[in-house]
Amino acid sequence: MSLPHAILTALLERPSSGLELTRRFDRSIGYFWSATHQQIYRELGRLERSGCIRALAAERPARGRKKEYEVLPAGRAELTGWVSRREDPKPVRDPLLLRMRAAAVVGTDGLPDELRRHLALHERQLADYADIEARDFSGGPGTAAGTTTEPTTGPTAEKTPEPTEAPTEADRLRHLVLRAGMDLERRWVDWLTEALREISAAPARPDGA
Repeated sequence: MSLPHAILTALLERPSSGLELTRRFDRSIGYFWSATHQQIYRELGRLERSGCIRALAAERPARGRKKEYEVLPAGRAELTGWVSRREDPKPVRDPLLLRMRAAAVVGTDGLPDELRRHLALHERQLADYADIEARDFSGGPGTAAGTTTEPTTGPTAEKTPEPTEAPTEADRLRHLVLRAGMDLERRWVDWLTEALREISAAPARPDGA
């Protein structure tokens, strides 16, 4: 049930058309909860039928104008309840870990190249997150940058606050989300580096073993 709640969150931050919402997902929420454009449009229809959101009336109707959606009280109540709802952690299901387990049986031929490719991807993502943090949160953990321009990418890309002496609660929570992403990427970088070192140090398997 997380996709409808992700959509409600985004629409509470700023009413948007379906097209704009999909673009915002690509730039921000999609970093930690991905969804296809078709899934987002289908969920918008369900939320509208359930009375959680509604299409805003256009001031000047025009052909081809995209409908913008806003959250209704029922949608805000659903999101508020979901935030505090009990939900167990999800088990990790990463194909790379399963492939490592399979390599213990069939050998590691070709695996180091794939591990190095994953390492480069995680290093690149970590660098992207670091750039976002430097741009949007200039004072370290729990602080926000003094800028009035809206971020264009990243898990915190929905709002940059007006200059303030102290970050708001929303700023701190957005920064926590970003830091979680950075910590995960660092862990992957460390683990992949260790995995490559272990594989290079392992004795070669005899043919047919």
